[in-house]
Amino acid sequence: MTGLVLIAASGLAREVLASVRRSGEHTVIGFLDDDPSLAGAVIDGVPVLGAVSAAARHRGAEFVLCAGKGADRAAIAGRLALLGIGPDRCATIVDARAVVSPGCFVGSGSVLLANVVLTAGVRMGNHVVAMPGVTFTHDDVVADFATFTAGVSLGGGVRIGRGAYLGMNSTVREHCAVGVGAVVGMGAAVVTDVPDGETWAGVPARPLYPSAVRRIDGTMGRRA
Repeated sequence: MTGLVLIAASGLAREVLASVRRSGEHTVIGFLDDDPSLAGAVIDGVPVLGAVSAAARHRGAEFVLCAGKGADRAAIAGRLALLGIGPDRCATIVDARAVVSPGCFVGSGSVLLANVVLTAGVRMGNHVVAMPGVTFTHDDVVADFATFTAGVSLGGGVRIGRGAYLGMNSTVREHCAVGVGAVVGMGAAVVTDVPDGETWAGVPARPLYPSAVRRIDGTMGRRA
């Protein structure tokens, strides 16, 4: 079994730990976290071994980035790269109760927890997190560092941008796109494309905060 180090001693890390223990495919060595108050702590029977910078000391281990936000996982991945730790050293965690159909692809370092389903032709990037009960249907494409909280459902042919965050029980209509760094609120129903960086909520989902848009004449206005 490969030794595993979980980076960020978060709630997500504890869920990954529980999943890994059920599968028996890895032995979790410990957590790494920059919070000095966690130094020397033991969480669910596993020690906090030090800060993220200590990753270089664990030469034979694989890593899982367990920060809840995609932007935080991206920042950690950048720090690991400076230490010479690339995607080949990051473990992909697929819970024993998840379903990944033949023909789907899951990138390095991604986490699929219990009852996640990938139906057909789903393409998923690196360091994606899908919490329990997320459904990806045919031909969905998910970019790196996207986050899906519990119960999210995507229609077919949906595109999810890098670092996007989808709240619990939200849904996305088939062939719609959620942009880079966009946020979809809990229970929202997305029926049209969500632009990069915007926060949408409601049924049907609409922009939660007005954002500046450039009119065709080049002047600035406000999105309704």
